[in-house]
Amino acid sequence: MKFKVSKGTPLFLGSLIHGGGVNFALYSSTAEKINLALFAGREDTKPSYEIELDNARHRTGSIWHVHIEGLNEGELYGYRVFGKRSIKDGLRFDPRKILLDPYAKAVVDLHGLPKSVVISDEFDWGDVPRPEIPLNEMVIYETHLRGLTIHPSARVQHPGTYKGVIDKIPYFKDLGITSLEFLPIQEFNHRELNRINPETGELLSNYWGYSTIAFFAPKDSYSSKDDTGGQVIEFKEMVRELHRAGIEVILDIVFNHTAEMNHRGPLYNFRGIDNPSYYILRQNKREYRNITGCGNTFNCNNPAAADLIIDCLRYWVGEMGVDGFRFDLATVFYRDEKGEWWENAPLTARIANDPLLSKIKLISEPWDAKGGYRVGNFGGSRWYDWNDRFRDDIRRFWKGDINTVGALATRLSGSSDLFWRKKNPLNSINFITCHDGFTLWDLNCYNEKRNLGNGHKNTDGASLNHSYNFGIEGETEDDDINRLRLRQAKNMFAALMLSQGIPMILGGDEFLRTQKGNNNAYCQDNEISWYEWDLLDKNRGFHRFCKEITAFRKRHPALRRTEFFNGADSDKSAPDISWFAPDGEPEDWKPENRTLACLIDGFESERWADEPDCDIYIAFNSDIKEVELTLPKAPNGNNWRMTVNTGADYPDDIMPPGGEKVLDRDAKLIMPPRSLIVLISR
Repeated sequence: MKFKVSKGTPLFLGSLIHGGGVNFALYSSTAEKINLALFAGREDTKPSYEIELDNARHRTGSIWHVHIEGLNEGELYGYRVFGKRSIKDGLRFDPRKILLDPYAKAVVDLHGLPKSVVISDEFDWGDVPRPEIPLNEMVIYETHLRGLTIHPSARVQHPGTYKGVIDKIPYFKDLGITSLEFLPIQEFNHRELNRINPETGELLSNYWGYSTIAFFAPKDSYSSKDDTGGQVIEFKEMVRELHRAGIEVILDIVFNHTAEMNHRGPLYNFRGIDNPSYYILRQNKREYRNITGCGNTFNCNNPAAADLIIDCLRYWVGEMGVDGFRFDLATVFYRDEKGEWWENAPLTARIANDPLLSKIKLISEPWDAKGGYRVGNFGGSRWYDWNDRFRDDIRRFWKGDINTVGALATRLSGSSDLFWRKKNPLNSINFITCHDGFTLWDLNCYNEKRNLGNGHKNTDGASLNHSYNFGIEGETEDDDINRLRLRQAKNMFAALMLSQGIPMILGGDEFLRTQKGNNNAYCQDNEISWYEWDLLDKNRGFHRFCKEITAFRKRHPALRRTEFFNGADSDKSAPDISWFAPDGEPEDWKPENRTLACLIDGFESERWADEPDCDIYIAFNSDIKEVELTLPKAPNGNNWRMTVNTGADYPDDIMPPGGEKVLDRDAKLIMPPRSLIVLISR
């Protein structure tokens, strides 16, 4: 077969169907020669053709480019990159290897000879609009895409796939979810671990996927389609149907490091294309700065690497329909090319101000493995931060620790101590559990992590979890302990939904999914991590509670403010939130206190909602004994109505609208141990 080869254009990196053929363009500032390799079949171990790119004709600046007429979508290709191999200079060229295009939109034969795929961007979106959920209406559901439906109990036609997610859309709508946040779906090697589970003898895998090979490519094994490039179509189909249902798609994306790991790691692309541009090297240039704890650190503020990040985000938004990103170990964006902290690093502002990205959600995990920590102060106001202080303070309060009522009040109010710079409680992504740690049920079943199956002798995963097992480690048949655990799960879930900020649920918590005490299940592609949907029937009462408290949040704009409370220090005639001790007097904030109540003025919600809200009284009791509450007077001579009482059994733990219990005006309220109540009054 003969090809018509022409100069091509350097303006579009990657492969682009154009002018009756395909244009290929690759960045390398240090290569001396590049061959484009073309393959006839997915599993071929040798290219059918290699086209040498002439240095004079096919190179503009640091971009190597060529156009080949007659090629079309589905073509398989890679690059052979030649240059000086000088470890002391950080140059690691190996022309024996065929390398993936860093801009590849799909990858095949990952476990043989990985090949990039030419992809057409044509797709019928059916005029389905983006949901564009307002920030104060968001309820995020963090989930592993495969784990969501791979278990037989999921009862979907295509388990563990993009298509399997579509089958669960009615469930998400019923639960009240607005935004799905997927753990990494960019192509990664789930077989990269060479370690055995010492408890079962099974080979462990990279389940979570925080080890990216191809940033532009959706994971092939998550597709039910067998055809080359089918993963791109199926991903788009999933996004389209989620959008049709009014649900956003947020991707957890890992720009801080890659799957090439340390200097002894595998060679996929970046290391063999332009190692000094794409990675932060140590002074000796032989090894990598390991700010991420994963072997290498992406050189995010190098112009070429920064361009790749921007181009990648623009592609996922503009072509793949994505609505937002959660950036793993995002403080790496503040590292310069030597790995030192750079306070004015431009990348976060560049992302936030990019016109194509102007309406998407930008969520940071604002820390890294070397002490970078920016919760409440990552980027500007367009960045929303994972709030680990919320997680820890809510856990500590319900565990019964002393000196926690002040922290509870601060977190419930939107964490103004952290987010005052951004001046908005919605910049706080509130969570109590996430993929990294105990599930909600395990948080109340285990004092200690149970990670032996990971093969690290239980040294991995967080040791400080602020968890409590109520006297027995792990599962038990003791009904009293199980009732306490269930109540605590309700308390924590309710606290999440009653707090100012954006709530994030760990998928499966709403039906009490367990990982048997494993708080770092990154390598467990098995029933430890998979969603066992039969638990939905077993824990139907708890699921109903989660659904109703989520709906309660949505009905009450006073719980979804766009600005911080004015509090008692305001110059207004009355504060929009007041804090009470159990006796009805103002809270004294003593360290030993374990009970706290607040009154939220719903009338103030008229300033950011269409109409006034109810007044809402919330009381929290983490003590092991019951407490008598003296209630403040309800407004306008009305009665308080009991809508939530986690101390009561199903179905009296939460009441739907109109079903609330009306309290006598001067009644005192007995609050059970370890419980939460919510009263409303108009």
